[in-house]
Amino acid sequence: MKILTIYPNSVNQRHIDDAVEALRRGEIIVYPTDTFYALGADALNNRAVERLCRLKGINPDKNLLSVVCSGLSQAAEYARIDNRAFRLMKENLPGAFTFILPASSSLPKVFKSRKTVGVRVPDNAIARALAESLGNPVMSASVPLGDSDDALAEASDPRALGLRYSGTPEVTLVIDGGDGGTEGSTIIDCLDSSAPEIIRQGAASIEL
Repeated sequence: MKILTIYPNSVNQRHIDDAVEALRRGEIIVYPTDTFYALGADALNNRAVERLCRLKGINPDKNLLSVVCSGLSQAAEYARIDNRAFRLMKENLPGAFTFILPASSSLPKVFKSRKTVGVRVPDNAIARALAESLGNPVMSASVPLGDSDDALAEASDPRALGLRYSGTPEVTLVIDGGDGGTEGSTIIDCLDSSAPEIIRQGAASIEL
């Protein structure tokens, strides 16, 4: 298990490149966002996405799959964003939001069963740098909380997460970007952008 320390206010591009190489090999990494730490895979690698789903216990036929993008221009390549949705996202991103949008045909087949995708542009320079250097979105799923009394503290501690996944062959790298958040993103359904709806209130507030 490799642990790379990256400071969000001074991103080390060499470490980002190391993490991106792991993603391109189809491996899973643990990395910081502006909410919880997340499990990440190359969103265009179908096998890597399926591997992440199994690790997290996600059924892609029933559960929303989310991707982290470097910005709105990258997001527009992988989700269909109309003018209303674009304005709402532009006003609130980067930020702790997940916008549910129609998936475009650019995403692999594992996304096609639901025809939707959750789009994130986190307020975290490390997460955005990963997507930018990879050249496409990072499939992202918050690390699962454990069952212990300290589960929330452990899920926000990258060193503890390194120990947790040290025996998991799929997870090869942890980015230590400091303490993580303790609340998930706010999820907004924009499938009908004329009437967006908050599905889950999380770390960030928004006016619709």
